[in-house]
Amino acid sequence: MFCCLTTHAANNNIELQNNHPDRYVVTKGDTLWGISAKFLKDPWQWSNVWGINKTSIKDPHWIYPGDVILLDMVNGKPQLRLLRDTVTLSPDVRIESLDKEAIPTIAPQVIAPFLNKPLVIEGKGLDDAPTIIAGYDSRVILSHGNKIYIDQINETQGLHWYIYRVGKPIIDPDTKAILGTEARYVGDAKVLKYGAPASAEITKAKEEIFTNDKLIETQEDVQTNLTPHAPDMQILGKILSMDGGLAETGNNTIVSINLGKKDGIEEGHVLSINRVGRYVSRNPANKKTDLGKIDPKNNLANTSKFIKLPNERVGLLMVFRTFDRVSYALIMQASEPISHADLVETPE
Repeated sequence: MFCCLTTHAANNNIELQNNHPDRYVVTKGDTLWGISAKFLKDPWQWSNVWGINKTSIKDPHWIYPGDVILLDMVNGKPQLRLLRDTVTLSPDVRIESLDKEAIPTIAPQVIAPFLNKPLVIEGKGLDDAPTIIAGYDSRVILSHGNKIYIDQINETQGLHWYIYRVGKPIIDPDTKAILGTEARYVGDAKVLKYGAPASAEITKAKEEIFTNDKLIETQEDVQTNLTPHAPDMQILGKILSMDGGLAETGNNTIVSINLGKKDGIEEGHVLSINRVGRYVSRNPANKKTDLGKIDPKNNLANTSKFIKLPNERVGLLMVFRTFDRVSYALIMQASEPISHADLVETPE
């Protein structure tokens, strides 16, 4: 027997993929975004097609391997139906296999290292954090398996800790304001003895660890259930950095943007990545006046000699972690290499 869940599109502008399937069987390893991309040109609109109210649903992970997704057109609008295998035990009781795990919105292994590690320290967030004051046997360079001493960790605090090194200030590319301080993750530690000083063992070393490195307690309540949706207001920002310090990047890579909670950004927000339009001469025959790489702040678009080409969308990203003034996002689509000069905006 099948359990049928039917929903209707709430957006008249939803565009289907040219080669979309009429039905799709969900398999292990699928993601909600990936399935939506098989049907929709803009997968972030999936909540409109399924008719889900993002303010009323707390866990979007309600699709399981083995489910069948059907696409219908009702009054010219796309409608998705979910068919699920069930076994009827009585008129009011149904049972489903408990060994199935709901599919995630995006691949968790891609963003996992960024979910429970701070990465951005706001204000004086590390000033009072436990600090490595010495290594066993007067070691200067510390690594996996080494015993370390920390100034103080008390028994009310946790057993497992991340080790960080204070990095460079994060500067807004436009205002030059300091948005926070970069914290570089260098390893993990497990407490051996609480007190002042406390002792611990380094259980993982991503790189060399030194005295004066800081410890931050691990977190268990990390938010991984995301509902992709566009912001309700117009958002405009820039890409700050890319994972690994790359100059350009593409699909399934992590970037930071100069927008955060104070700018109205929340986990699950989908933003378009737009390439800034070039300034070109109104007289194409005069190639010397082609100003393709000119700084838009020069406001040459108001002159009679130059015209600005429109910004072009080159990708989509989804925010998965927010701080006050900085956020981390995963690039979901990229038609061209993404660079630091690209804008992030509310998708049209």
